[in-house]
Parts: sequence; structure tokens; C-alpha cells
Amino acid sequence: MAMASVVVLTGMSGAGKQTAARCFEDMGWQVVENIPPRLFAALLSGMPKDEPLCIVNDVRSGEFDALSAGILSLSVTPTLVFMDSIDEILIRRFKETRRPHPFFFEAGGILPAIMMEREKLANLKEQSELVIDTSGMSTTELRAFLRERFAAPQHKQQPITVTVASFGFKHGTPLDADLLFDVRFLRNPYYNHSLREKDGRSTEVQEFVEADERTGAFLERLYDLVGWSLPHYIAEGKAYLTIGIGCTGGKHRSVFIGERLSAFLKERGYRVLTQHRDVERR
Repeated sequence: MAMASVVVLTGMSGAGKQTAARCFEDMGWQVVENIPPRLFAALLSGMPKDEPLCIVNDVRSGEFDALSAGILSLSVTPTLVFMDSIDEILIRRFKETRRPHPFFFEAGGILPAIMMEREKLANLKEQSELVIDTSGMSTTELRAFLRERFAAPQHKQQPITVTVASFGFKHGTPLDADLLFDVRFLRNPYYNHSLREKDGRSTEVQEFVEADERTGAFLERLYDLVGWSLPHYIAEGKAYLTIGIGCTGGKHRSVFIGERLSAFLKERGYRVLTQHRDVERR
């Protein structure tokens, strides 16, 4: 794109702006929160021309009244997104989180604070290109809506980053693994002296592990399970998933299986990070 896409995200406190901001971050947008509106133009001028920008600004900003002027100062026409919800839901959310409304003490209670905020934001809501009412939306539904409306094609198709991490059980299991597979039942190249110092990325080790008739059967089932599971993790709004593949030392079998699983996922369009935690250990 010749010029950065810009979204200005605003709206009622408790309507889901933080969730929306995190969703924009996951989609690869640069997110800046509550920068004074007088600095909008300078912020945009310092951004890479092809990097989309989401500016979050609400009543917590000391210069919120200048938001309209800040929007007009931009060299591109931004999409003004207003987050809203019915009063009953906003009251419930504030009670559940136990966070005070920004106008709670000034207005003398939650409901008066919400009414005061609505009055201040009325004109801005009227000017907004997109008003999102989150009253009946779950977090997953909100994220799906924003992805459909604002995500680049690659984020729409596979809005999740998968980390495939090999490791050795003798060095401990990864603390951040969401799924964990044990491949210690496969033939161990460690006991072949010509392979001991090589790792699962070498052709010789790969051929050795593949010669085990159980390897192909295991990979077939692994691909089926992971391939089936990922769309459901995406549907639940999960942005990151770590799959741990473990063998005894983390150098041969787990590395080989991790490489194969990574290749399988990349072929299907997923963003994949491949890590071999223990491959350099002796």
C-alpha cells in the first residue's frame, strides 16, 4: 500500500477497546494508546509507509476533547471505530472487574459516570464510520469480526502463530507447551556411534528415524490431530499455540519430528516458528 492504513479506536469505557487493541496487534498492526491528539500527525509521519496503525484514544486521554482536531490533522483519512455497549452490560463489566470508571468520583457513581461519558462521546459516535456494539458479543466473536473487517489476507486465513519446539525430557518439559508429544518410542540414533554427534536435521539421522516403521504411522496421526485441532483453536480466538515434541536428549528424534511437523503446517499456510531447545546440549 502506498500509505499506511489508519484506524482511530475510541468509545465507551468497558466496551472492549483493550480486547480490540490486542486483536489489532495480533493482526500485525502498530498500536499506540492514548497519545495526545496533537501528536497524531507526527506519529503518522514517523511510521513506515506500509505499516498499518491503530490509535486508541478515549476519555482517559488528557486531551480527549481535541480528538476530532487530531483526526483532521492526519494526512490520510482514518477509519473511526467506536466501541459501545448497553448501560446494563457496562455496569456489570465494571462490577466484575472492580475497576473504577474514569468519571466515577466526578459523577458520583457508575451509572451517572456512564451517562456523563455518553454525553461527551455523542458527537464522536455520530462521526464514526463503524460502531461496534459488544453487548451480546463474546471476546471470540469480537476478534473474529475485527479480523474479517481489518486483517490482511494472510491473517484472515490463518490468524494464529504456531511454535513447534523440540526438547529433551532429561532437561525438563517446556513450561509454555499447549500440546506435548513424546516420541521416545521411536528408534534412537544416539546408540549409533556414527550418528550420535549429528542432530535430527541431518540427512543421515532423518533416514535412520524414517526407517522405523512406526515413524510414518505416527506422523500420519500427528498431522491428522494437529491439522484438525488448529481451526478449533482459531475459532476460540487463540493467537499463539506451542507444540512440544520430546525425546530423551532433544537432539535426534524430537528434532526430526519437529521439522516434519513444521513443514506440514507451513504447507497449509500457518505462520510457524521452529525451535530446537536442546539440540546444542552435550
